[in-house]
Amino acid sequence: MKVMAILNITPDSFSDGGKYINIDIALNEVENMLKCGVDIIDIGGESTRPSSEPVSVDEEIKRVIPVIEKISEKFPEAVLSIDTYKSKVAKLAIELGVKIVNDISALTFDPKMIEVLKENKNVKVVLMHIQGTPKTMQLNPYYINATLDIYNWLKDRTEITINNGIGRDNIIIDPGIGFGKNLEDNLDILKNIKKFKEMNFPVLIGLSRKSFLGKILDLDVDKRDIATIIAETYSVLQGADIIRTHNYNNALQMKKLLSLL
Repeated sequence: MKVMAILNITPDSFSDGGKYINIDIALNEVENMLKCGVDIIDIGGESTRPSSEPVSVDEEIKRVIPVIEKISEKFPEAVLSIDTYKSKVAKLAIELGVKIVNDISALTFDPKMIEVLKENKNVKVVLMHIQGTPKTMQLNPYYINATLDIYNWLKDRTEITINNGIGRDNIIIDPGIGFGKNLEDNLDILKNIKKFKEMNFPVLIGLSRKSFLGKILDLDVDKRDIATIIAETYSVLQGADIIRTHNYNNALQMKKLLSLL
């Protein structure tokens, strides 16, 4: 398994909004991430928490590109991911050495994203399931069968992506826990990670500090790290290949322990 550490360059992310807006603070955090041994650093400039408003392309560029540039200069060994659904942001990030595009819309929000990926054959893409948009996704999510509905949607998206010239080996799938799902839907996904593995793509799971954990255990966001690592460990044991997380130290300890068992 791989640990993908979250670096949000945003003022309003649900867990760490505003923490890494300063470039020097962000660089110090990246240095610590790399010393600890994270595999991937996922950099985002737009909060996609429930009910969040989108930011403009220019604003997102202003937030993330200077940070990516400095990280690439100081830590050329770092494997960087850009958390964006905007093709212009992705293109600039890739030019600075980013190796993964983490697209919450699975290339549906910006039709030009597929062209950016076609032009950069060595860049991987995370295709995530979402129902609606971040602003609307939690208003009334509905599935006949959450796992099967999401599985079929992701299967269609992977086929479309491959048919548009993206290599199969460049695709990672993410069932999108918390993105247009209620509590029961999220639990259904976790119980059925092995189903998503049937598509034969790496599976990314991002559940870090999310509200369904808080609802189950009556915990505020800053008290959810124990619940997070328990659910992340369960996900890995069910077959998850990449864990996207805020508390990367916990995830790295879990990774080390599981490697010995």
